[in-house]
Amino acid sequence: MTATVLVEKRNAIVFVTINRPEKRNAMDPATMEALAAAADSVDADPEARVMVLTGAGTAFSSGMDLQAFSQGDRNRPAGRSRFPAVPTSKPAIAAVNGPAVAGGFELVLACDLAIAAETASFGLAEVQRGLFAAGGGAFRLPRIAGPRLAMEVLLTGDRIDAARALEYGIVNQVVPAADVLARSEELASRIAAAAPLGVAETLTLARRAFDLPEEELWRLNGEARGRVFASEDALEGARAFVEKRVPRWTGR
Repeated sequence: MTATVLVEKRNAIVFVTINRPEKRNAMDPATMEALAAAADSVDADPEARVMVLTGAGTAFSSGMDLQAFSQGDRNRPAGRSRFPAVPTSKPAIAAVNGPAVAGGFELVLACDLAIAAETASFGLAEVQRGLFAAGGGAFRLPRIAGPRLAMEVLLTGDRIDAARALEYGIVNQVVPAADVLARSEELASRIAAAAPLGVAETLTLARRAFDLPEEELWRLNGEARGRVFASEDALEGARAFVEKRVPRWTGR
């Protein structure tokens, strides 16, 4: 039986691929379980620095498998239901190789960065199917793109193209379809080359920037500063700069 989610580690980067191209990478409960397990494995691997999420074939993901849903398979994955409700503890990049619709778009919104193919499109079509964007789209899209575009996408179910997604900050770059994975790997490599403790603390603060008042953010910032500035990596970074060499990070 072919795995519905593929995991490949290249150095410090973990590539996770939804592998149901014949279904445009639609996600049934088993696929969602496999995706959750893949994300958990990234979290548990101390050598993994970045995750790149993509889809097999010409689609990123068409979201929930409506055929399975219509036949009564409505169970959500057990455990933490990792994606898209809970992001990984490592930076996640969506390599959007084609249409990202409904839950597929919500996976993109759950990632920290996104590289999109020129042929990609984005939509939350749930209201056209008697549902709503319950995987985070109803509140993540307004935070990222602003209320006007979000309301248009959420309430009509219409799609937007990659150029408009770039205009509203939903994706970081738009590139030819053949370059999506290579550009994503290039971005992931730059993140993986940075100090892991500094990246982790930065990621935590940045993700909470819109959730907490500034006073609380400054408190958390102070705690993070204490951990990072007293670390071995902070001293290594300074020494490497002075000695004009590549730093050797330990994550401590």
